Amino acid sequence: MSAAGRKRLPKADFGEPGERKYPMPDWQHAAAAKSRARQMLNRGKLSRSEYDAIVARANRVMARSQ
Repeated sequence: MSAAGRKRLPKADFGEPGERKYPMPDWQHAAAAKSRARQMLNRGKLSRSEYDAIVARANRVMARSQ
């Protein structure tokens, strides 16, 4: 996703809206966000609660897209 595309997304389309991380405008981005969040959890850069929130948001986006 381009920087311009990210800037156009509303905060609600991000897994971490306050930091505008893990964009999830569609199913593919939501699946990628889940993968990246798992990597960051394993590296110790995300807490379990942050990871759970991102996965829950991604699951809602993915369910909506089907």
